[in-house]
Amino acid sequence: MADRQPSEIARETLKQLAARRLAPTPDNYLALYDEIAGSRSPQPFPEGPLSSIQRVLPGQTPAQKRLLGQFERAIITKDWTSLQSVMVGYANLGLSPAAVSKPIETADAPTALGELPAEFAEALARLIDNTLPALGEDDARVLDMARQLMTFLREPTPPPVAATQLMLSNFTYRVSFATEDQAAIRATLLELLHMVFENIAVLSADDRWLQGQAEALMTASTPPLTLRRLDDVQRRLKDVIFKQTEARARTVEAQEQMKDMLATFIERLALITASSTSYQGTMERCADLIAKANTLEEIGPLLQEVMSATRAMALDSRVTHDELHDLRERTEAKRAEMAKLQEELDRASAQARHDPLTGTLNRKGLDEAMEREIARSRRLGSPLCLALLDLDNFKALNDRVGHTGGDAALVHLAQVTREVMRPQDLLARYGGEEFVLVMPDTTVESGVAAMTRLQRELTTRFFLQGSEKVLITFSAGVAQLQGTESSTDAIIRADQAMYLAKRSGKNRVMAA
Repeated sequence: MADRQPSEIARETLKQLAARRLAPTPDNYLALYDEIAGSRSPQPFPEGPLSSIQRVLPGQTPAQKRLLGQFERAIITKDWTSLQSVMVGYANLGLSPAAVSKPIETADAPTALGELPAEFAEALARLIDNTLPALGEDDARVLDMARQLMTFLREPTPPPVAATQLMLSNFTYRVSFATEDQAAIRATLLELLHMVFENIAVLSADDRWLQGQAEALMTASTPPLTLRRLDDVQRRLKDVIFKQTEARARTVEAQEQMKDMLATFIERLALITASSTSYQGTMERCADLIAKANTLEEIGPLLQEVMSATRAMALDSRVTHDELHDLRERTEAKRAEMAKLQEELDRASAQARHDPLTGTLNRKGLDEAMEREIARSRRLGSPLCLALLDLDNFKALNDRVGHTGGDAALVHLAQVTREVMRPQDLLARYGGEEFVLVMPDTTVESGVAAMTRLQRELTTRFFLQGSEKVLITFSAGVAQLQGTESSTDAIIRADQAMYLAKRSGKNRVMAA
């Protein structure tokens, strides 16, 4: 039916009107036409009747005048939603100025106004405006509705409560779909990130540093996300990309040079083989001729040919020997260059911002984090605290369970700290068994309480070293950044407090 021409559908409609003995009214004709066409015809916008209604609507009060202007614009733009809002506004205001100027009182509800206060309307408009960036630009309809609602709320005369409620209800209904879409997009992007990080970890099984960074990336990108955690993901990813790019470029270059030298070596071997084959053929031919010779005159030229071929062979051998010696020296130089490349890559790893064993920030990463957090603290006037942690009896632990067990203890401490502390708290390995914990928006009293909680949590968690359950503790000093104090000075004060905690019996927390 959809392929039939409108003229054919019209003729069939007229036949059906006669066959069914229906009155030839516009409504009957339209109903039959849609039935035969298999689709619904668009309803015409009743501009004429609505304009007649507009002429009799009241417009005495400022609110009624504003609604009347909105009614006129809705007719011009053929906007049914705006028309609905205007009619609800009129129903709420009533037909007399008294209905608007007086409060509406009921027995069951407190006094309410028919119009929104200007301050509240502006606050609502700002809220909608600030919400839009989070919704994206995929849904043009929700952006359109938001702009209409903000314009409505910011008109000179106060907007009616009922009309605002209707428009806001329609907007929030549409926003619910947009937010669901955005949430699904974020979740999918996180899943894709995890797939990439897992793939990096699998492909770098022989690179402990790179594998550790990939695992740390997976942890850092696990919801709930904050701007600080995303910043951490970005820094870690830059480290990984830097090392991968550097290693790949230099390795490809070294491989190409080694391939060139190998090709040269094969070429020289081929020349030696060809020269030897030619020399051997000359010797065999001359030997046959000498065996058949009967006079010295016949032998003389053959001996001359043998001597010439021998001299040529010796010369070729000497040249080839020199070339192979040069090739060997170049190969040794390339081997030394590749060893130097490995040293440079290891140095690049050391210059990265994260500790390869624990995945925490290293000294370089700590310096950058402290610089950022100090600037933020002074800008906002908020407290900034840091704690210096040192594992108790770490040398004895190393002697008892070995260096592997000691490394496991450091990793265990870092893991428990990440799980117990807040997402915005930053952990860095300061050196050996010492860690620094940066705690934004934290006073020294709160910092001491947080470290004490961490100690209690650590005593409830053992880690296995072979079949042995190992318990570790730490002593800590806590310092709050003061005035224009540098991070180095604050760490020194925290270090002094930590040593005081050690001397006081260990597994303690002291404030600087």
